[in-house]
Amino acid sequence: MSNTLGLRPLTARSVVLSTLLGSHPPRLRARYLVRVGELFGIAEGTIRVALSRMVAAGDLVQSDGEYALTERLLARQARQDESRFPRTPSWDGTWEIAVITAERRPAADRAALRQAMAALRLAELREGTWLRPANLSRPRPDIVAQQCTFLTGRPEDDLTATLWDLDEWTAKAHALTTALDEADSLADRFTVAAAVLRHLLNDPLLPAELLPADWPGPGLRAHYERFEVDFNRLLTDHVLAP
Repeated sequence: MSNTLGLRPLTARSVVLSTLLGSHPPRLRARYLVRVGELFGIAEGTIRVALSRMVAAGDLVQSDGEYALTERLLARQARQDESRFPRTPSWDGTWEIAVITAERRPAADRAALRQAMAALRLAELREGTWLRPANLSRPRPDIVAQQCTFLTGRPEDDLTATLWDLDEWTAKAHALTTALDEADSLADRFTVAAAVLRHLLNDPLLPAELLPADWPGPGLRAHYERFEVDFNRLLTDHVLAP
């Protein structure tokens, strides 16, 4: 099941990272993160070693006994928040179209662009052409502006099924919902919930007009929010308490 659902082993790093990604602001004292680790049976020394390694790797910054996410992971948190609470205003039918116009791009720039396009939830129609319905408002990073020209248009054909595998996303969403409902221990629920967040990051956030009537996105978000309420209550009672 873990391979099918994309579940990852529970580690000190994953516990620290998931806790900070879910915190606003994403900054906690070491002793609080140690207490979180204790909830999962992870020793204090193991958490502190993970914190040191995450600082060395550029995942965290440490100041006055507090650990906070670095800029790269702050961007991930913002995208994660967008996935959990999508702001999709009414759609007028137009699409944003990005055409790569830069020439002689180094491999690193090409890779960075693909990553940025995925973060913007654009899909590749063909080499050098990316698009999606113009129903999201978000800043475009410099790497995108440097390599692409953006146009606005309306495809004559329905490209939804060509650009996104909604059936596959739906099947995994249902499986994750079931797994979250059936998970017994805190560790199992935490692990499944992390997989839910990763799956929501892959939600294309399409307009309702292009989605099937039984689209499971809202239901999956509701299941995750129930877990989040329970977990935050646990943190308040056993971690953040004086």
